Amino acid sequence: MRKLSMDELERLSVEEYKSVEKSPLILVLDNVRSLNNVGSAFRTGDAFRIQKIYLCGITGKPPHREIQKTALGATESVDWEHVPDTLELIKKLKNEGIQTVALEQASHSVALTHFQPEQGITYALIFGNEVFGVDEGVVSEVDQVIEIPQLGTKHSFNISVSIGITLWDVGGKLGIFDKD
Repeated sequence: MRKLSMDELERLSVEEYKSVEKSPLILVLDNVRSLNNVGSAFRTGDAFRIQKIYLCGITGKPPHREIQKTALGATESVDWEHVPDTLELIKKLKNEGIQTVALEQASHSVALTHFQPEQGITYALIFGNEVFGVDEGVVSEVDQVIEIPQLGTKHSFNISVSIGITLWDVGGKLGIFDKD
């Protein structure tokens, strides 16, 4: 066994990435303060071929050295938009028929392990501030709230870890890895 070279990985160029079909997944970052977490969201979003990232409220936006450090160029491949108000964005996405799903510890949340996304539906996955989580007004407006089960003493995962876990799980359930 040996590691594959970059050429052997046969990754898409940025131009190719922009033209291929995307997964039915969108990321919404609600007032995320760490620029490293924002960069990580771009890099992870690129890996799962998400449709777009919405950077809401105080969430930092490219170009920024701290975002680029963790994004490693994914700000060029992944479409993004800054939106001042997360709640207004959620209402707009819902009007477009996109299912809005917050990742939060809330009453009536569904464990990620039990969440069953449906084929043919686009999902906007909302991740919140590192300290305060997803804004309460946003939580009350979304279609569904899911939670990543945990067994330890801490109350939450880092947002970049939560994004990776969630995109892997939801993307796998939607069969995005079976399309190529």
